[in-house]
Amino acid sequence: MLERIYIIGEPILRKQTPEIEKITQAERELFDEMLKVMRRANGIGLAANQVGIDKQMCVICIEDKVLKLANPRVIKKKGQETIEEGCLSLPGITVKVKRAREITCQALDENNQQIEFEADDLLSRAIQHEVDHLMGKLIIDYASVWQKVALKEKIKVLKNKQNKT
Repeated sequence: MLERIYIIGEPILRKQTPEIEKITQAERELFDEMLKVMRRANGIGLAANQVGIDKQMCVICIEDKVLKLANPRVIKKKGQETIEEGCLSLPGITVKVKRAREITCQALDENNQQIEFEADDLLSRAIQHEVDHLMGKLIIDYASVWQKVALKEKIKVLKNKQNKT
């Protein structure tokens, strides 16, 4: 049972996670646990390192579409748009992030099959957001210097809360 979502300041959130060689029953169970944690937090995506697991795995759920991806890679990008994003690891903080509007993604699915698919709009953004997590990157890294200064106190409060739990 996964305990909590890690908040900014936890070292694992800044670490590039290692690839998975093969999806086993253990990873399938982890995907399901991650979905439960994400849904409890009212999120649309969750990377394994956000729950303290050092593996390249993420789950995304938008409307009725559920993705369980291992080793996701964005292999093609098209168009750009800048939209305000939030993150379960930075509760209460949003940052304008420029991302590709359409992408092609490669990954292993929960059945250990190599898949390739196209995504646009919110799904594209969610995949790119989770891939960033698996590479140790957070939305705060997209903030301007001035926005980082403005958010510094809020982030400090989040880190202090995290240290007390």
